[in-house]
Amino acid sequence: MALRQPGGDAMEQPRDLRFTAEAFIAWAIDEPGRYELVDGVVYAMASERVAHARAKAEVYMSLRAGIAARGLGCEALIDGVAVKIDDASVFEPDALVRCGPAAPGDAVIVDDPVIVVEVVSPSSRAIDTGMKLAGYFRVPSVRHYLIVDTAGRLVIHYRRDEEGAIAVRIVGEGVLALDPPGIEIAVADIFPRS
Repeated sequence: MALRQPGGDAMEQPRDLRFTAEAFIAWAIDEPGRYELVDGVVYAMASERVAHARAKAEVYMSLRAGIAARGLGCEALIDGVAVKIDDASVFEPDALVRCGPAAPGDAVIVDDPVIVVEVVSPSSRAIDTGMKLAGYFRVPSVRHYLIVDTAGRLVIHYRRDEEGAIAVRIVGEGVLALDPPGIEIAVADIFPRS
């Protein structure tokens, strides 16, 4: 996902208009298109390639199947639901998992994701591995951040442990164990053969 100012190029110089997270959410609900807020500045999300959309759907379905297989009180959500990072930043991951009572049907923000996923594209690689990596781990509930690389057919898995240390591993095959909440997903399921 590439970030753009509305009507501009990827990571265009920000305009003077700034939002708080709450004002951005109220604005974005009625605004056509998809947007993210980064340090108070609104960026439009670029159109996606088919490979990106496929990977996003496969990750969502794999997470959902993993939750169902374990009978967990969690839910997987696909893009469209945002995560508030702080009072000036709101990101919209490609998929996420949250646990506990179901989120209200009219919610647009999830404040307690356990797993967040971004499918990387050539224009978003630096954003996903830099700013978003740091941002997502500022959310106390986040334990796993998955960066899905369709070109390399691999998943970069960042995991925060009980003490707050973050470990990283790169997985191109086998199973991703995501505990908490206690689910497993096969990397092959994310990258079906074409």
